[in-house]
Amino acid sequence: MLCALAASTVLSFSTGVMAMNRKRSPNTYQTVTEVEDWGPAISKVIIEVGKMIPVNSITTDTFKVHVVRIDDRMESPILEEGYRKVTKAYVADKNGKPAAKEEKFVMLEMEIGPAVSLGSAMNFNMKTYLNDWIDSKYTITQQKDIVTPEGKVSGLVVDTFKGGIKELVDDFKTGKASHDGVTLTYADYTPAKDKKKNPLIIWLHGMGEGGTDPTIAIAGNKAVNFASKKIQSYFGGAYVLAPQTPTYWMDGFTEIGDGTSKYEKTLIELIKTYVKKNKDIDPNRIYIGGDSNGGYMTMLMIRDYPKYFAAAFPTCEALKDTLIKDENIQSIKSLPIWFITAKTDKLINAYEYAVPTYERLVKAGAKNVHLSLFDNVIDTSGLYKKADGTPFEYDGHWSWIYVYNNDIEAKINEKQTTLMEWLATQSLKN
Repeated sequence: MLCALAASTVLSFSTGVMAMNRKRSPNTYQTVTEVEDWGPAISKVIIEVGKMIPVNSITTDTFKVHVVRIDDRMESPILEEGYRKVTKAYVADKNGKPAAKEEKFVMLEMEIGPAVSLGSAMNFNMKTYLNDWIDSKYTITQQKDIVTPEGKVSGLVVDTFKGGIKELVDDFKTGKASHDGVTLTYADYTPAKDKKKNPLIIWLHGMGEGGTDPTIAIAGNKAVNFASKKIQSYFGGAYVLAPQTPTYWMDGFTEIGDGTSKYEKTLIELIKTYVKKNKDIDPNRIYIGGDSNGGYMTMLMIRDYPKYFAAAFPTCEALKDTLIKDENIQSIKSLPIWFITAKTDKLINAYEYAVPTYERLVKAGAKNVHLSLFDNVIDTSGLYKKADGTPFEYDGHWSWIYVYNNDIEAKINEKQTTLMEWLATQSLKN
């Protein structure tokens, strides 16, 4: 089949174009990855055609895009392969921006969605319970001629990967910190310098985002969105720190989820060192949140350091209410807390975790504690629907989706207030 393809490719070129192609370097492609509600998706490929082509010379059926998804951690590394649906195609500059005049790059936008696995840039390993980036090997095959003033370009087969762009993820730096022989990695985002103090948002990942590559902690789900323009605007610029554990936050001293964590001391040292290093962080506006395992760790941190944080937003948190003592409730009742969870969460039952803890805080006299208990977790973008036309429904454990998109609000002081609006106003000075 490969020989036949090569033969047909050669025959489709004119003599002049063949000479031109022999002189130029091999055609390459780049991928563009965006982190969506369900995780990272390769949404675009940028092809280097190698010759200046007119702006209107490309359509969605000019190229066919094939991908093979490979996870080398698996016994059978090839996860799947198939053709991606091209939804938009245009001549672009080297960065993938639509060109105003002729250029030598083509951008192909492809279908993505929570049920479109061919576009996924990660894979969740059921043996390790960890996400990891995978290899996505693309072959882009030209189906229709591209007409240029210098002749036709035909029969291109592009399969040389030149690198990738990970939107928002690339705006983070990474590092690691150790304390008493325990090492944590982390990803962090620094806002533009503005000669004022900036708050710090700390986000603790779930079980699937553990490991030693901290980009997974922000991209395994949409935590990277804390660095988006929209969320940053609520804070006038905020630092974002996303620590990563090599295993999971619920790794306790006696058993999983016993109300302790082997990583707690290292985590607080990492946070304090990070604040000390970045002089423009406002120590009165340090906010901590996390999902699932990270929600568990959030609860431990506010339990043991209740006067350090200005507010907390534990999401589908996994610290069982029976492990929280009455004296713990008393120590955190003055701390602003917003719990987020869903009734359809089958992994962490809201009525054994967040709900009773919230009710105990209210009963103890907490004045600034809130609970968003969703009926289920659905797509709020309007882009993805079920067969019956209703919004696509995610796993009930995924209530973190509402956090990343700031789709959470409550009536506070007679005003409808979103989670991020509320968070931005919290300070130890208040």
